[in-house]
Amino acid sequence: MSASTKGLAVVGISGSPSATSKSRVLVEYALGRLAARGATTQLVDLAAIEAATRAGIVVAGTPVYRATYSGLLKLFFDLLPQDSLMGKVGVPIVTGHGAAHSLAVDHGLRPLFASLGATVVANGVYATSAQFPDGRPGAELLGAVDRAVHEALALATAGLPGPVPRGT
Repeated sequence: MSASTKGLAVVGISGSPSATSKSRVLVEYALGRLAARGATTQLVDLAAIEAATRAGIVVAGTPVYRATYSGLLKLFFDLLPQDSLMGKVGVPIVTGHGAAHSLAVDHGLRPLFASLGATVVANGVYATSAQFPDGRPGAELLGAVDRAVHEALALATAGLPGPVPRGT
């Protein structure tokens, strides 16, 4: 392969939910070989699924598509085992062009978190395009995120109850 890969962007996707998978090792190897030839590489690792089940707080952000969260986020949550977020805190963050889709937090992400057992903060965040002057989040919006983070930390450090055995 004599063609130059300088400046070529390469993404490797590890489709295994395990951080120690053999396919991940080979993807990393391929990325290393491409990087050695000048390519800019990045690994997208679905082992984040396992990380989400170990976390105390899970923050999920999504744009609104067709009045609900993105299909990619839904796919990620579908891969999590049932009750895997029991005893964890969920922080929903949704962005949309205007205020018309603000209920996506309560009718989309909140039930999505709850379906896996998470306790969801009362102060979920919905942001409109107008809250991003010059492409950056405004002070009011950052304050809303700060409130959600503060609540999540309070809930997580208060010691949420663990999983309740089924059938009790």
